[in-house]
Amino acid sequence: MRFAVLGAGRIGQVHAGAIASVEGATLVAVSDPVAAAAEALHDRYGAAIRTIDQVEASGEVDAVVICTPTDTHADLIERFARAGKAVFCEKPVDLSLDRVRACLQVVEETGTTLMVGFQRRFDPDFLALKAEIDAGRIGDVEMVTLTSRDPGPPPYEYIQRSGGIFRDMTIHDFDVARWMLSEEVETVLAAASVLVDSKIGELGDFDSVNVILRTASGKQATITNTRRAVYGYDQRIEVHGSLGAVAAENHRAARIEVATAEGYTRPPLLDFFMSRYTAAYAAEIAAFVRAVTDGTAPPTTGQDGLMALALAEAAVRSVAEARAVQVAEVL
Repeated sequence: MRFAVLGAGRIGQVHAGAIASVEGATLVAVSDPVAAAAEALHDRYGAAIRTIDQVEASGEVDAVVICTPTDTHADLIERFARAGKAVFCEKPVDLSLDRVRACLQVVEETGTTLMVGFQRRFDPDFLALKAEIDAGRIGDVEMVTLTSRDPGPPPYEYIQRSGGIFRDMTIHDFDVARWMLSEEVETVLAAASVLVDSKIGELGDFDSVNVILRTASGKQATITNTRRAVYGYDQRIEVHGSLGAVAAENHRAARIEVATAEGYTRPPLLDFFMSRYTAAYAAEIAAFVRAVTDGTAPPTTGQDGLMALALAEAAVRSVAEARAVQVAEVL
């Protein structure tokens, strides 16, 4: 499958590397208004530098990976769906639920394949954990605990366009929670603070949040996020069930422990998502290729993107109104 990457920033570079590592996938084009960013991918992977218009008209591009700013996602999805290209889009589809619904209608009408990027579903540890749940090893799922802490906040310019921490960062945890609970969330209760950088608060966002999700049957998921973890990229999950529990721990530079007279030490955590989820990004692109080739639904659909965004919207309202919010209120 011949790919074009739209947006050659940090996540575009990650996806370009993933495409290059997947059998049956080839990066043939890259588009970015920043010439240096596009040239970097051209130099590394041999991808031709093209404009958006050229990619759209090209008969040599089968699929696009959208890594542009969030406020361009829905327009580009519609544009390339109508052009007959398969579409992989980084989360979220848009910051407006109404706009997402309108976009998904176009996807349905054109019959194109749309996959939304939630790479944690493809991480080997998360997949192994889910397999134990599906095999019944821990009985009925009762509670999910998700810890996601970034080593540091993103640039202020990014925060201004991201839609806020719930729509940008916590949205990954919302998706994982839905996946692990295997039930839709009914209520969302969120708390948020500015503890890392006062400028983030001035920009209208938060940097430290906690969320409790509850399904109609009473299952719960607890999410904790912060934009600052001085010890590295903190990614942990535990799922508790009626017969036991299963957990996935952090990844480190090496899985060793050193014991000396000074005590026990271990190598540091991996520094950020680019290194922690390398295998997941490759598996994600491979799954997309299979879905397009086989004509089957991708593992993470536009509907998954819509529901994760709905939980983010409920969390925003919960903080603003200091109450638990029914998801039905925002859908």
